[in-house]
Amino acid sequence: MAKTRDYYELLGVPRAASEDDLKKAYRKLAMKYHPDRNPGDKAAEAHFKEINEAYSVLSDAQKRPTYDRYGHDAFSAGSSGGGGFGGGFDANVGDMFNDIFEDFFGASIGRSRRRRGTQGSDLK
Repeated sequence: MAKTRDYYELLGVPRAASEDDLKKAYRKLAMKYHPDRNPGDKAAEAHFKEINEAYSVLSDAQKRPTYDRYGHDAFSAGSSGGGGFGGGFDANVGDMFNDIFEDFFGASIGRSRRRRGTQGSDLK
């Protein structure tokens, strides 16, 4: 499936947008199109996935310049564009949600839990 929509256009930000501008635009759209807020709406779910993909690329300090230079071709499998990342969308959605919850609630989900040892390590 060829991607035709520019990531900046998806998020509604200019190419020169700062990290804060990207984050604000992403949060606003994520809240609007989140599947929990639009149960059963496949179009909203698809749009939510697109904005997640766009944000994962544009918020990454290494991927953004590559996207700016090569566009979607930089991330498609088998592309000859310089330094592609292969396979398309591979962002860790958990990290994106962790950022959102951290900003809203003041604590990271992963850091709020106590670290536990490896199961069975006390038997050695």
